Amino acid sequence: MRAPLVDGFGRVHTDLRLSLTDRCNLRCTYCMPAEGLDWLPRPELLTDDELVRVVGLLAELGVRTVRLTGGEPLLRPGVVGLVERLARLDLSLSLTTNGLSLARMAPALRDAGLRRVNVSMDTLRPERFVELTRRDRLHDVLTGLAAAKAAGLEPVKVNAVLMRGINDDEAGDLLQWALDEGYALRFIEQMPLDPQHGWDRSTMLDADEILGRLGERWSLTPVEVRGSAPAEEFLVDGGPATVGVVGSVSRPFCAACDRLRLTADGQVRNCLFAREESDLRGPLRSGASDDELAERLRVAVAGKKQGHGIGEPGFVQPDRPMSAIGG
Repeated sequence: MRAPLVDGFGRVHTDLRLSLTDRCNLRCTYCMPAEGLDWLPRPELLTDDELVRVVGLLAELGVRTVRLTGGEPLLRPGVVGLVERLARLDLSLSLTTNGLSLARMAPALRDAGLRRVNVSMDTLRPERFVELTRRDRLHDVLTGLAAAKAAGLEPVKVNAVLMRGINDDEAGDLLQWALDEGYALRFIEQMPLDPQHGWDRSTMLDADEILGRLGERWSLTPVEVRGSAPAEEFLVDGGPATVGVVGSVSRPFCAACDRLRLTADGQVRNCLFAREESDLRGPLRSGASDDELAERLRVAVAGKKQGHGIGEPGFVQPDRPMSAIGG
């Protein structure tokens, strides 16, 4: 076991967000333009062998949980085999997906060692789904959610972003649906990670407003233990069901943050909103030893800032959009 990854504020890093691809088969309006983005050239993406090596090294450095992200991670060729290899590293392995491929892949992913999924879905209305994602695929997402539950990838979590004047009228309907279906719903504040750099805080429903709307229909009791988890959890009408709110903007959880990110092209990011990245792909491909890579990772984590800085006068959102960073 190597010395853990600790930043300058004493935060020990045990959680990895691992992006498998920047590609996606939806075109969500707050994530990318209708024509899509210029995808990373495939030779620039880390290979399966490179990913397994890096994650194995991070496990030696104390990482215990890995969430596979994208883009849409299930678009990566051979993803089931990659999951199987990563699962052998004795890590808690989960995945964030748009759900379109889950109906056919959920059983194989579970057999390969995946334990949980988070599915992004912002509306229950087919016509609104088309408006938000520019694709008529809501039925596929719903079918994928059911398949994930049937495969035992539980608790199946659903992530929803509420935007003022667009889908904020569905807050209560989404929670009632999740309660009925047995899914764990989490509302996420819209963050400044769009490629157009057009994010406007006034269109974002913050955590207080979300909780206020839900509180009109249900009694919400805070679950006291949050730790480093991004979501604040609330018992719904006394439980056992809960609803989560990720207040990344209005209720930042930076003080307890224990995560780092590796982009699909091998760049280490010590914060979702970091303006700098540390290249791991170059050293990997030029023959760096594990000790050299571990030192590079330690330096990247050590330079982490105290907080993301949203709302501060000097804040500038990252050049990369969420799809290229890894959600």
